[in-house]
Amino acid sequence: MAHDAPTSPATSVEVRRSRRRTATVSAYRDGDRTIVAIPARFSRAQEQEWVAKMVARLEDKERRRRPSDVELSERAAELSERYLDGRARPSSVRWSGNQGRRWGSCTVGDGSIRISDRLRGMPSWVLDYVLLHELAHLLHAGHGPEFWRLLEAYPRTERAKGFLEGVTFSSEDAG
Repeated sequence: MAHDAPTSPATSVEVRRSRRRTATVSAYRDGDRTIVAIPARFSRAQEQEWVAKMVARLEDKERRRRPSDVELSERAAELSERYLDGRARPSSVRWSGNQGRRWGSCTVGDGSIRISDRLRGMPSWVLDYVLLHELAHLLHAGHGPEFWRLLEAYPRTERAKGFLEGVTFSSEDAG
């Protein structure tokens, strides 16, 4: 049994009651909807309490996976310090909606880094790899051996590259 719960106009919540579900509550996003699954025996008050709790948890999780421009810049500074001895110092790091097929870009001349909005919500280790990739360009403009040597310090470089290749393949396949 499913019904819509009242919420803000920005997002809709669908509550699914299940007789098979006895104690657990779960929630996930499905497009612009939030689905909250609860036991059928829950009262309306319990439903409201758990819907509020689960929506807040999802929003908190998403907020952690979608940092602001300031948080993105702070993360870039941490990564530069940890993996590049603090030598890469961008003038700015920000999200960008016009990266086309790129995951990120770096303008060496002015030291600015732009990260594709398509990375929002991806695992943090993938975002870290893209940030490090662009930071490394501040030290080596091209993709030569010196550039890749810098990225060897990051333990998830190959995994992140594979992840992004899979995302690219999947989106090309769907298109």
